[in-house]
Amino acid sequence: MRQEPVTGRVLVVDDDVTVRDVVCRYLERDGHEVTAAGSGEEALAAFAARPPDLVVLDLMLPGITGLEVCDRLRRTSAVPVIMLTALGEEEHRIAGLQRGADDYVAKPFSPRELTLRVASVLRRAQGVPEETAAPVSDGDLVIDPRARKALMRGAELPLTGREFDLLLFLVTHPGTVFSREELLDRVWGWNFGDQSTVTVHVRRLREKVEKDPAEPRRIVTVWGAGYRYDPERTE
Repeated sequence: MRQEPVTGRVLVVDDDVTVRDVVCRYLERDGHEVTAAGSGEEALAAFAARPPDLVVLDLMLPGITGLEVCDRLRRTSAVPVIMLTALGEEEHRIAGLQRGADDYVAKPFSPRELTLRVASVLRRAQGVPEETAAPVSDGDLVIDPRARKALMRGAELPLTGREFDLLLFLVTHPGTVFSREELLDRVWGWNFGDQSTVTVHVRRLREKVEKDPAEPRRIVTVWGAGYRYDPERTE
């Protein structure tokens, strides 16, 4: 069955006029309402004036960097962020993900690939499959897919959209081992990509749901195979 197109308000932040214009044009052609910014300062002002549904954010910006912009957004918002950068080293990819970016696309990139990533992130953020619509609980953890909220001991967890998707997927498939490649496909909807994205998101999730992230008991590593969610054990 063909999926209905998903559209939303997208803030595109890039100091390269050519890249910015091309990205905006492709997104607008797909039906998105697009706002453009050429610096971190402009991005923060545009976000405050009218919060978008998703941010496409260049890592290397003059003045306030993309990493700092992401930091500031994450203090008050879980808006999905797709980072763009010309830097290909793993340390820079991980830096963006550790700041709370949901996805990462390296320059040079295909504008069509980026628009597909945008649609994928928005689809997951705006819609919940019927089979996973009912609340899910595991001990002191409660996940409400319709409200896209996760509570730990009654307090809401500060999850990004992609962190929420990953947690919900793992909790609803307890005891099953998934490789990073499988998680990239099942949660991100990618059939290719940087698998370190999964590693960083698992690490960030552990910091939020584990009593001791260094000794995880819920999201465990199965060496040489992947990750498995173990329901809370009764002492």
